[in-house]
Amino acid sequence: MEEKKSVKPGEKTLSQTESITLLKRRVKKSFTCTQCGKSFTYKQSLKRHMNIHTGEKPYRCDQCWKSFTQSSNLKMHMNIHTEEKLHECDQCRKTFAWASSWINHLKVHSKEKPHSCSFCGKSFSQLQSLKLHQKIHAGVKDYMCFECEKTFITDKDLKRHERIHTGEKPYKCSHCEKRFSQRAHLKSHERIHTGRKLYHCTTCGQSFSHTSSLQRHTIKNHIK
Repeated sequence: MEEKKSVKPGEKTLSQTESITLLKRRVKKSFTCTQCGKSFTYKQSLKRHMNIHTGEKPYRCDQCWKSFTQSSNLKMHMNIHTEEKLHECDQCRKTFAWASSWINHLKVHSKEKPHSCSFCGKSFSQLQSLKLHQKIHAGVKDYMCFECEKTFITDKDLKRHERIHTGEKPYKCSHCEKRFSQRAHLKSHERIHTGRKLYHCTTCGQSFSHTSSLQRHTIKNHIK
């Protein structure tokens, strides 16, 4: 027969949940990230965490091919395809599966920017945008290029940079065969074909397709 442990009067006993929590605290976190120093109990947890620094997104949606660094983020994203979108913007008719996304979107139309940077006072409509901006002040650059060890604030900045090493040019001009590594360069190039002139001289009203052309014009004709 199993002997039951006696509890002395006034002695506190641990519940099963508390015992498990205490055991977890005692487990040594022996897997440490070489980029930021964060430690993990399991090697697999460290491997998932490293995706944040490398920008790797191994979890892909089979509906729209969007990729994610964590499987949990993919599962959350799948609700967009499987759930009914009940929240509709009355300004642009865009629909959302979650009320929180709908509320955040409405700020785009209202121009409301409730999140202010405590360092420089710049305001943002989204809290996530503020957090990203504050990394500039803090000097936090979580994403590193393994080719040259240059670091970046966002994974998008890292991906743009990596094209320097790979030579990848995913953006193709719809008017000619020329390709570009960055979307901004493609848009600038396409103005050659469309003739669109977005930049105007405030002195004489002449218009230009590129800021560099406007600057040359200003220096040549209006600066004495």
